[in-house]
Amino acid sequence: MEASPTSFNHVVAMPYPGRGHINPMMNLCKLLVSNNNSILVTFVVTEEWLTFLSSEPKPDNNINFRSISNVVPSELIRSRDHPAFLEAVMTKMEEPFEELLNLLDHPPSVILYDNMLYWVVVVGNRRNIPVASFWTMSASVFSIFLHQHLLELNGHYPVKFSENGDERVNYIPGVSSTCLADLPLFDDSNRSKRIMQVVLRGLQGIHKAQYLLISSIYELESQAIDILKSKFSIPIYTFGPTIPCISLKNDLKPNTNNIYSYIEWLDSQPIGSVLYIAQGSFLSASSEQIDEIANALCESNIRFLWIARNEASRLKQMCGNMGLVLEWCDQLRVLSHSSIGGFWSHCGWNSTKESVIFGVPLLTFPISLDQPFNSKMIVEDWKVGLRVKDNVNGDVLVKKSEIVKLVCEFMDLDSDLTKGIRERSGKFKKICCDAIGDGGSADIDLKAFIGNIIMHSSKSTHA
Repeated sequence: MEASPTSFNHVVAMPYPGRGHINPMMNLCKLLVSNNNSILVTFVVTEEWLTFLSSEPKPDNNINFRSISNVVPSELIRSRDHPAFLEAVMTKMEEPFEELLNLLDHPPSVILYDNMLYWVVVVGNRRNIPVASFWTMSASVFSIFLHQHLLELNGHYPVKFSENGDERVNYIPGVSSTCLADLPLFDDSNRSKRIMQVVLRGLQGIHKAQYLLISSIYELESQAIDILKSKFSIPIYTFGPTIPCISLKNDLKPNTNNIYSYIEWLDSQPIGSVLYIAQGSFLSASSEQIDEIANALCESNIRFLWIARNEASRLKQMCGNMGLVLEWCDQLRVLSHSSIGGFWSHCGWNSTKESVIFGVPLLTFPISLDQPFNSKMIVEDWKVGLRVKDNVNGDVLVKKSEIVKLVCEFMDLDSDLTKGIRERSGKFKKICCDAIGDGGSADIDLKAFIGNIIMHSSKSTHA
């Protein structure tokens, strides 16, 4: 039931306009309203994203969408000109966002914003509205960016992958020994430099925010999170994977009434027999590499569910009849299904967290941004997965024969190679579930932040 107009606490959420940023912020908003029905959320997106989201089920009665104009030309989106897209987001969204604040029926108690959008802090401070910065990557990656100057001091920035990519560094606070090639965005390309500028400016803006929220679980990254808490004077909260609470409170089981045909197909497969493959929604492997994967799946004779988006129809013809190739699926439902025995992933942070919390071992195939470092944590720190590519320097084509050998051994439940991985995956699943459960670290932080929201509402009401 929606809260009455006289008793609600109003959160305005401003995500970065990308699926990998919108999803975790939406899931965080779902967690907030499901834990306290006095919280109302105004979720702000561009008109284009409002069209996309309007076709999906309404998230919650206490979450309402509002849109601002499409400040990013559609041709930039179509051409995948990421630097130009980023420039438009950073320079043209502030004004329409502030105009929207003027049109709201009730003032915000708190503005929740994606850390990339540093201009939101300026707006909030100007209007005397508390702001909470939401970091959608790992805490470890946060620490790497925060201590980027150490890489410069040691002559490791920018990274020259062909020369020293396999060199290891162990001086980044809260981060274990790491290959330079696994560090996020530390090459010498103009694209990386521009994104680095935006990220670093976002980190500077946190000092003027009132809260820092991190989409992680304390027990997964305790050292990095402790370092961040020592660096900032504002409260830092970790909310877990920000997976929709309904999925977590349902004993991590899929909906038995699900009408999706692929769920019915999964129902008919043996336990732990299916390899789930998904390479994310933004970056993708080369067409040549995709063909090698498809031919390997056909030859391996293992069961698989592959989300291939725009190439689904072509790949169906190549992959044989042991699996399904689809353009989309409900990833949470798939990962929580008992027939899933592994996840071939690009290692985006959202997919990484979802796989760990459902106890699914990973085959890591990172492409760019923070994905190589997430792969490093999966394989070296948590030991719940294997790398598809051993060579860390540059784009190396993984041949069909290598893939066949790897996936067959990885999906063999009796394999000595993966027995330990599966055992540790189960242990990490329990760690995550305990953190999210009543009295766990994520549950405590979530309730503390909700208390802050209510406090700010009370102050604004009596001002």
